[in-house]
Amino acid sequence: MAPGMVAIAAATGVGVAVLMAFYGAYVLLNPTRSARDRLEDMTQRPTTNYGLAGFDAGPELSPFTLAVAKVATPTNEGELGALRKALVQAGFRNRHAMEIYSLFRVVFAILLPILFSLYPVELRLVWVVFWSLALAFLGYQVPRIYVANQRLHRMEELLRSFPDALDLLVASVEAGLGLDASFRRVSDELDETAPELSSEMRLVTHEMNAGVPRLDALRHLQQRTGLDEFNALVNVLAQAERFGTPVAQSLRIHAGLVRTRRMQRAEEMAAKISPKLTVAMICFILPCLIVILVGPAAVNVKNTLLPALAAQSQAP
Repeated sequence: MAPGMVAIAAATGVGVAVLMAFYGAYVLLNPTRSARDRLEDMTQRPTTNYGLAGFDAGPELSPFTLAVAKVATPTNEGELGALRKALVQAGFRNRHAMEIYSLFRVVFAILLPILFSLYPVELRLVWVVFWSLALAFLGYQVPRIYVANQRLHRMEELLRSFPDALDLLVASVEAGLGLDASFRRVSDELDETAPELSSEMRLVTHEMNAGVPRLDALRHLQQRTGLDEFNALVNVLAQAERFGTPVAQSLRIHAGLVRTRRMQRAEEMAAKISPKLTVAMICFILPCLIVILVGPAAVNVKNTLLPALAAQSQAP
């Protein structure tokens, strides 16, 4: 090799080593840069650090925030578990989601009466107290209503794409893939069309890779979604594993039942259209028809009949 090429190669190696040394020192001296940040830089996409329970390891909250949130946090274990379950099913997976939820309840309960007091209106003291308490109660309930709506919307999104995901799961199992690999393949296929269901199924594969039994991972999926369809899927797979029946055949039968239920739900929604249209017609279209049909007759009565009756009554 020529001496010039050796010198160039040596200089390149020294330069790369110096850059790597500076980069290592930067990573070491920058404690806020985590492995998650480096993974996002390499993959050019955001990542979510889920645990086995599906919670995002978000930033720590300040002691003041925790103290304020504790005011609205339920003390009963049953209410606390129900609230935590509702937040998970609504898609709030931060491990401090319950504290943030309680914090918003306190903030809205205080903020709305303050805004009402700033409004320039003169009322008696009784009405001021009444509206302040009513707005405080409303502000306290706003986060609960929002979480309930988010939970219902998320359940509808999951339920809309579940039959298609089940068909893909059946096709993957019948093609020769194992059940774990089938869940992984279906989650990859649904990444664009159904991101919510894709993330849930990907979390199932992460749990199974971490050593959680398959049925327990699927039960966790049912708990995170709150849908009976996922509970039925867990029961089908549990029975297939217990009695030794073919998994593909059991999944195909269950997929047919799920498609039938989806068709029944569509027919039920279509049947509800007529009563809803009837109410809309009575409230909005019928008054217009009454005005159009009775209006000219009322004008004629006013212009012709009423003056005639008045003149007849005044005649001697």
